[in-house]
Amino acid sequence: MTDAIHHFIEQYGLLAVFIGCVAEGESAAILGGFFAHQQVFVLWHAVLAAALGAFVGDTFFFILGRSFADHPYVVRLRKRPGFRRAFRLLNTHPDIFVLSNRYIYGMRLVGGIAAGLSNIAAPRFVILNALSSAVWAVLFGTIGYVFG
Repeated sequence: MTDAIHHFIEQYGLLAVFIGCVAEGESAAILGGFFAHQQVFVLWHAVLAAALGAFVGDTFFFILGRSFADHPYVVRLRKRPGFRRAFRLLNTHPDIFVLSNRYIYGMRLVGGIAAGLSNIAAPRFVILNALSSAVWAVLFGTIGYVFG
């Protein structure tokens, strides 16, 4: 039984890390580092999967906010107190907000949509998001690796 589970993790584990990091993915990134420590994955593969997942997720939420501002889901989200706070921070300090948004628990989805609704340029968002995703993935992947 454990051989089957081990084989399943070897086959689909990096995909699971990627998918887990599309949303609030600290746990998935840490698990990727843990399995790298257990020599199931190569550490840089786990970090890359986590970084790509984080980048794709935030970019998706940015596009969602940019393209579907009048959608009922986005309109409901805009009424939440956390969204108003995120939007205010985004308009006063856009670079710092995009770089640090993923480190604030529960703000990643809201922050991505808020960024899409703001006047931040898409190329600027993509560059800052890529940088932040890479640092975040190295940090949480390393935490999983060290404590694995």
